[in-house]
Amino acid sequence: MTSMALAATLFGAEDLRMVERPLDRLAPGMVRIRFGAGGICGSDMHYFRHARTGDFVVTSPLVLGHEIAGEVIEIAGSAAGLKLGDRVAVNPSRWCGRCTPCREGRLNLCENIFFMGSASKTPHMQGGFATTFDAVPQQCVKIPDHVPYQAAALAEPLAVCLHAVVRAGDVSGKSAVLFGAGPIGLLTMLAARRAGIAEVTVVDIAAAPLAFASRLGADHVVDVSGGDDGLKARAAARPFDVAFEVSGTAAGLASAIGIVRRGGIVVQIGNLPGGQIPVPANAVMAKEIDLRGSFRFGSEFMTAVELISDGSVDVLALVTAERPLAAAPDAMRLALDRSQSVKVVLTAH
Repeated sequence: MTSMALAATLFGAEDLRMVERPLDRLAPGMVRIRFGAGGICGSDMHYFRHARTGDFVVTSPLVLGHEIAGEVIEIAGSAAGLKLGDRVAVNPSRWCGRCTPCREGRLNLCENIFFMGSASKTPHMQGGFATTFDAVPQQCVKIPDHVPYQAAALAEPLAVCLHAVVRAGDVSGKSAVLFGAGPIGLLTMLAARRAGIAEVTVVDIAAAPLAFASRLGADHVVDVSGGDDGLKARAAARPFDVAFEVSGTAAGLASAIGIVRRGGIVVQIGNLPGGQIPVPANAVMAKEIDLRGSFRFGSEFMTAVELISDGSVDVLALVTAERPLAAAPDAMRLALDRSQSVKVVLTAH
């Protein structure tokens, strides 16, 4: 009898279906993982709403999911350090190790990367929102028994944020403004705290996420839905050395460039809409701002697993709802409602 997997598969905008598909024989050098938990990411939500995220457009059915953890249930060939039954956080990145960025140690910029649940290449790279999925052993990072799968799955977004803070340089003792109080914004705030940031102001247009940011430790929150006077007042009280743009909006990037001090640093984490975006480039020039991109992560994934495992970062503090994988379409709609949720996590049952 052929084994089957149930996968959350996107066919078009707002068209996410749970599809049963037969499992192929496990390829040599691969491991098969039983789904334990998966976090719904902002890019998953963009794919769901628009069948695209930024410049990555869905042109064929795509299994979503790149924030994932589970149990190793099959190994084909050798898998150093792994055995059946191991509980693992799964790094969605497979780096080639041979291209120029890889040789330079910038793994996240690998020219031949396979990144799970992404339409950045054709054929698309299928994700991990499936009852079983396959990976290479190097993607699997073992987690202690006391770490729930729900926490391990959030190593991926935490790694994104750790990398963003590295891109900002030495932030010790500095003041930061952070645009966007979603999960990546909140985890960036926690990562910046670990790096010694002195003061964090979180900016958003929605009251519920800002209230959550306050509870999580933001020094100040500013609601700019009615204008940016409050943000300007805050900057006047203490100029911002660093701005993190996490909202994924042109307005957020423009505000970050406009509000950061002369000689300051702007780190763009958010994935803006595709195509050409107007940027106040003269301000970048005249204020001599360092505008830095931050894309995914490299070795920070290992660090993220360690921080979650030893309790240094409580990623579960962000989780506002859990839903079974089989209810992924409804869970996606819940995740899109910012008044109801911060982070939605899918579980096996």
